[in-house]
Amino acid sequence: VQLQASGGGLVQSGGSLRLSCAASGFPLDYYAIGWFRQAPGIEREAVSCIGTRDGKTFYADSVKGRFTISKDNAKKMVYLQMHSLKPEDTAVYYCAADPARYGSTWFSLSWRGVDFWGKGTLVTVSS
Repeated sequence: VQLQASGGGLVQSGGSLRLSCAASGFPLDYYAIGWFRQAPGIEREAVSCIGTRDGKTFYADSVKGRFTISKDNAKKMVYLQMHSLKPEDTAVYYCAADPARYGSTWFSLSWRGVDFWGKGTLVTVSS
């Protein structure tokens, strides 16, 4: 199982970035897949997830209306389009997948139990 995240970088406040996650080695159709982030000194937190079967999307309150998660099952790709970025969005963003988490549980359960992780990609938003 591999998850490869990319697309991070430095952007000014109010700017946009798109993160990509390439998945391989597991049947994407049976998983929820999404993003966590971790800022320095702060616990890793769930950002968004998408059901790879039904396409339903879920977001943390802090990013609702600004971030959009999407997927391409054929390419095994998941994307996180981020708009109106704020300095508090600065963090390492991790792509993750788990067959047992979906919807509210993506946010309510500890990140420590997530099955699969990709290496993070750093997003820095300057003020």
